[in-house]
Amino acid sequence: MEFFHQHNTLLLSEFLIFCMISVASSLGPIYTPPEVERLTDRFSRLSVNQGYNMFFGGVNVRLTNNGSSADLILDKSSGSGLVSRDKYYYGFFNAALKLPANFTSGVVVAFYLSNQNIFPHDHDELDFELLGYDKRRDWVLQTNNYGNGSVSTGREGKFYLWFDPTQDFHDYTILWNNHHILFLVDNVPVREVVHNTAISSVYPSKPMSIYVTIWDGSQWATRRGKYPVNYTYAPFVTSIKGVELEGCVSEQNGSAATACARRSTSSLDPVDGEEFVKLSQQQMMGLDWARRKHMFYSYCQDTRRYKVLPPECTAT
Repeated sequence: MEFFHQHNTLLLSEFLIFCMISVASSLGPIYTPPEVERLTDRFSRLSVNQGYNMFFGGVNVRLTNNGSSADLILDKSSGSGLVSRDKYYYGFFNAALKLPANFTSGVVVAFYLSNQNIFPHDHDELDFELLGYDKRRDWVLQTNNYGNGSVSTGREGKFYLWFDPTQDFHDYTILWNNHHILFLVDNVPVREVVHNTAISSVYPSKPMSIYVTIWDGSQWATRRGKYPVNYTYAPFVTSIKGVELEGCVSEQNGSAATACARRSTSSLDPVDGEEFVKLSQQQMMGLDWARRKHMFYSYCQDTRRYKVLPPECTAT
């Protein structure tokens, strides 16, 4: 009897180990991020209704917790989105997002800056795009940047996340100033675009609005429609809270940077202090960790796509 008990216990242990390995394999390698400065702690957080207006989607935009948070919904009728009340020239922008679970192939959740509505032919844009499961793979994080209408040159960086973004809220942050553009996830830098002479002509240079959207990206997000959105799993719901919108609030729609006011009262420019000019040692280690462990595509390494790499890729 004791033998059978021990044998069954062993089999159960092996089964549990197998299950744990299977789960880890389905999510990809799980790594613990390095300790980094928490830049999101330096600025106050707003409620969603303080910082944003409805962009599109009607009833598919639902304010929750008295407007401190919101649900953005994609179903067969429509996607949905928010747009910031103000336009900004430089700033620190954060959204804490919780993504839809289940089978989300073709679903796109985007947190981005753009002025395409004002400058349709020479617009600027900074993107976080979260791309839903491709045949039940992990959510993919894609970053991109355009300046002065440079849309013919895609500057994508793609990453797998080190956590399940459907289980809890996680911070997605864009820092944009005259020195560099920084994309951060839970305060860990995943990508830096340094403002130097090689990229100056396509560096974002005009005020932008901030957007949070969910929409059907079947035609491009999953191999040009190979795995479209399956509305059997709808509605797809993204939740947002933890809004941070700090920077130079533009008072006009033109390209001049002089006509703006600062939301923060603690600094003339809350993203142009010494700590925002360049990466700290901790942040450099975090960026290196994200690139080594989680990045699987960089346009600067795509020599099949670009016979001659964009100049910033080879700048020293």
